Amino acid sequence: MIRKNPGVDIINDILQLTMLAYPASDFIKSLLFQYQERGGLSKKQLQDLHVKASKVSGMPAGKLATLEAVILKKPTRYKSPLPVAAPVFTKNEKSGEYINEILAKYPGHKMVLFLKTKFDNNEMLSVAETAEIERFYKLLIK
Repeated sequence: MIRKNPGVDIINDILQLTMLAYPASDFIKSLLFQYQERGGLSKKQLQDLHVKASKVSGMPAGKLATLEAVILKKPTRYKSPLPVAAPVFTKNEKSGEYINEILAKYPGHKMVLFLKTKFDNNEMLSVAETAEIERFYKLLIK
């Protein structure tokens, strides 16, 4: 990070002042450790630091304003919503009705029983199988 004045570190100053105000706070200790180790904090961490630092009575207003400016400069990362899972295929209800009507009249029809198990297991019926169901329906029912 390129700073205009490398001797001034507002975030470190704010961390030190809040550490003096809350010496037993594990949150501030962890933020200070992370800032010293990694050299920066995330936007959410800076926002939480700002909330904690604004409660400190002796905190200079200029440092808080600078911290707010740093927070506003950081990009906001949004999680995209999970994609809606579209069904793999839609059942052809007409084929299901044809199968049920054929099996009502001819319960032992092996090919229609086979197609019914595929239909009930949500397996996709091919165009040829759908045409065969319609052909059986026309021959046996109509």
